[in-house]
Amino acid sequence: MKHQTKKWFILVLAMAMVFSMFTPAMTANAAFELEAESAILVDAESGKILYGKNIDAVLPTASMTKMMSEYLILEAINEGEISWDQEVPISDYVRELSLYVQLSNVPLRQDETYTVKELYESVAIYSANASTIALAELIAGSESAFVQRMNEKGEELGLEDFKFVNSSGLNNKDLLGNHPEGTDANAENVMSARATAKLAYNLLKDYPEVLETASIPEKTFRAGEGEEIEMENWNWMLKGIRPQHDYEGIDGLKTGYTAEAGNCFTGTAERNGMRLISVVMRTETRDDRFKETAKLLDYGFNNFTHTEVLPAGFQPAEAQTLPVSSGKEREVSISTSEPLHAVVRNGEEELYDPVVTIDESSLDEEGGLEAPVEAGQAVGQITLTYSGDGETAYLYEDQQGGTTLVTDADVERAGWFSLLMRGIGGFFSNVWSAAADTVRGWFS
Repeated sequence: MKHQTKKWFILVLAMAMVFSMFTPAMTANAAFELEAESAILVDAESGKILYGKNIDAVLPTASMTKMMSEYLILEAINEGEISWDQEVPISDYVRELSLYVQLSNVPLRQDETYTVKELYESVAIYSANASTIALAELIAGSESAFVQRMNEKGEELGLEDFKFVNSSGLNNKDLLGNHPEGTDANAENVMSARATAKLAYNLLKDYPEVLETASIPEKTFRAGEGEEIEMENWNWMLKGIRPQHDYEGIDGLKTGYTAEAGNCFTGTAERNGMRLISVVMRTETRDDRFKETAKLLDYGFNNFTHTEVLPAGFQPAEAQTLPVSSGKEREVSISTSEPLHAVVRNGEEELYDPVVTIDESSLDEEGGLEAPVEAGQAVGQITLTYSGDGETAYLYEDQQGGTTLVTDADVERAGWFSLLMRGIGGFFSNVWSAAADTVRGWFS
């Protein structure tokens, strides 16, 4: 009995040692296999990339394309180019395309009137393709001109690996021979996962109101007299649409499907003050795009936290003060103006070290600040370096997080007499120093 108890004790101890080898982060990584051809997970505030798989592979984006159309629609609203209550003309082409319900559409009539808001809601909730084209024609005069704007905006936003050939995300062959000028009859919109995440990042940053509509699970569209369409959001992770896919905190953003693209989804969710953006491309089924998105988001929320790495008023050890030229005081202390927050893997808070960069343009030729100096005057930046395993990457190269270093007090300019006495004192100090050097030379 005693021998058997000893065997059980050894077994339990061995199991405990095995489990202790796996930190939460290691366990997450070891078990984290994503069934998607390409995927990315990004912190929506900093642009920090938390996970990536083939993120630069250029693939068809299907209706995720509509994020760019939504960006341009919201931009046109904000710049006063169009208004929410403005009526939208329905062209013959838009009318004909809208009747193809297999392409995700709401039927549009030419003897009815629709506002920008109504059509925009059908785009953001139901991914209505003809509605997208109708808004493109309203804003730019033609879909061809709108597509030109899409590509120009893509360049402006630094998407890099992308090409837009239409406003909806359909393959051009589905556009009834009316594909935009200058594009191939069988062309399809393409982006990399990184470019798609950049687009979503900018859409959320510049027009966060996009989520007010993207988060609506269901809404009725009035197509005409006695003709109503129930628009169910294609984002099944929103609560109540498909309960098996309900995901806490999800409120966007855009699904997509074509034969070439497969099933794809750009999602965004917020928990405990941290918003994440996920992209999965070429999953097998509609269900899979949400299952894989849940894996991505779970990985982010379970393993990373927005945390305050440095407090406001932090003084870096290597640069607590800066010299002041011609001031009543010879130096001034400096510190951080605001806390420095970062997205940190749980348990790795101590692996981030501050790096000080003083703005040389704020210094004089002698390397000091010229008096007078005002409290709160910006003199540099503190950023962070990561000393753990792996690299820290961002959507954009210049997104490395940091906070401003500022002066802590006013320093008035010294009066002429004080400056004169300093000059005299400095002169005699140099004389005595030279004399001392000479004397030391005699006895060396």
